[in-house]
Amino acid sequence: MYLTKEVKAEIFTKYGGKAENTGSTEGQIALFTHRINHLTGHLKKNHKDFNTERSLVKLVGKRRSLLDYMIKNDIVKYRELIVELGIRK
Repeated sequence: MYLTKEVKAEIFTKYGGKAENTGSTEGQIALFTHRINHLTGHLKKNHKDFNTERSLVKLVGKRRSLLDYMIKNDIVKYRELIVELGIRK
């Protein structure tokens, strides 16, 4: 599988502070971005996989909600995270 315990721990360590901090907004956004990138690559090969397409749209919506939350609470961290993850907007 593409998302192992080690990969998750690495993402949360880099963006959430430590591996156990899975509730941090930054860590969740980074995890969603990783999953979105994986699903996007899958859909480039399998363009008729509509279930994956729906999952991708739902993930993008969740990430957008978390990003909106970050804008309201800490605009500086939001801008840093956007640049670091390479997210548009």
